Order: sequence, then C-alpha cells, then structure tokens
Amino acid sequence: MRVYVSVDMEGIAGIVHEDQTNPVDPRCAAEYARGRKLMTAEANAAVEGALAAGAGFILVNDSHWAMRNLLAEELHPAAELLRGGPKRLSMLEGIDAGFDAALFIGYHARAGTARALLDHTMTDVVRDARLNGRSMGELGLNAALAGSYGVPVALVSGDRATADEARDVLGAEVGTVVVKEAVSRHAARSVAPEVAGQRIREGVTAALRRPHRPFVPPSPSTIEVDFTFTYQADYAELVPGSVRRGPLTVAYTHPDFHELFRAWRALYNLARAE
Repeated sequence: MRVYVSVDMEGIAGIVHEDQTNPVDPRCAAEYARGRKLMTAEANAAVEGALAAGAGFILVNDSHWAMRNLLAEELHPAAELLRGGPKRLSMLEGIDAGFDAALFIGYHARAGTARALLDHTMTDVVRDARLNGRSMGELGLNAALAGSYGVPVALVSGDRATADEARDVLGAEVGTVVVKEAVSRHAARSVAPEVAGQRIREGVTAALRRPHRPFVPPSPSTIEVDFTFTYQADYAELVPGSVRRGPLTVAYTHPDFHELFRAWRALYNLARAE
C-alpha cells in the first residue's frame, strides 16, 4: 500500500495563533520553532499509523507556508519528505494515481467558518472559493485534486470544525481525528501533543483498513473565487480564460481538473500582487 500524507500546521494540537506558524517574522522565531516540532510529531504519528496498516511506501508533503517547516532530521525514517517551493500542485505535490490513499494532517477549516482555528483558504486575499457552486476550502479542493487521480482521502485531522467540514465534503466514511476545539479564531481547548499523536496513529491505522471512495469532481468543473478587494480581482482576471463575474469575483472553467487546479493557484497568487 502506498500512502500520501499532506501536512499543514494550523490544525496541529497546541497551535492557536499565527505567531506559532510564521516562519518569516523574527519576532515569532521561538513560537514557530515549537510549532515545527509539534507539526513533525503529528506527521510521524501519521507515518506510524500507516505502517501499522501495512503501508510499504509513504510520501510526506510539507504543506504549510513556504513548505520548509517539517524537521527532516526528526522525520520518521520510513517516510520520504517533499518540501520547499514553488510546487505546481502545492499542498498535493507528488500525488499520482499510484497512491492507495491520502491523509490530511493538521488541516484547518475554510475561510469564514465560525468557531474554527485560523480559518482561511490558502491566503487572506480569498474570501470564498466555490467549486461548482459549493464553498470549498483547502481540504475540499485538495481532496478533489486527489480524486482526479483516483486517490481517496482516508483521514483528516485538525480542529472540530475541520472534522465537520471533512465529513460534509467527503461523507461520513472519511476518518477524522479532532485534536482541539476552537473557542475563537485564536483560542482553543487542545489535547496534549502526546494524546494527539496517539489519536492520529490509531485513527490512521483504522482508516486505512477501510475502503474509501475518491472525491471526483465532474467534467467540466468551475471554480469561482471571491477576493477581499476589487484590485485583487483585477489582477486575478489576467489569467487567460478567466471570467469576471462581479466586482470581487473571478471564475474559471475547464474539463481537466488538473488545469482547473493550476488556474486556481494562478488566480490567488496573482491576486496577491501589490
């Protein structure tokens, strides 16, 4: 069995603020260093759970910010690590039809979700992203990309809101591990890292022993993106083939979901231009 693991940071136990996830601001260095260790520990728990389920190959993709967060020297030796950027497929770089299942570790809820830790969708320029009319965060869009390769998402870990989003998008059969519950966007009740690791290990093993269906988007599919300011939509509509659907909204339609996903990445990256 080949298992793909995408690891984000906001959904890790004990993480409650951007300062813990920020690799750029020197004032955040101490908090970020601790966040990296917590992130690496949960990645290792997922690897251990996959091994217990019989995985013979495991690829771990560092999927947060500039994607240089996981501590390579502390990663489980049974896994291969994919890190750095830019990556054409971003949080799902390296995914292909040869994988039997994907795991989303440390994920967070989509932008605009109430009672969710650090909710956002890729970047703060995005207010909402809709796939075929349905709001989707990173979880749903990445699951659709995996599904376009025939790869199902077997388990998602993060806060309570993320688990609810996973079941809403992927169905009741998806495995979920809740490691914290949001009090507000920057406050949560969290289990201890050791407890989170145990839950992830056991949850991954159980999930990989069950069948799962890929989340396959229809063809053609359309993504609509609402931006925060009109100038961001001005930049985004420079993507060839995009359509301006409102002051803040740019859409893109394509029969090949891989091309649609690339366009999605171009839309929000262009929108960040100053």
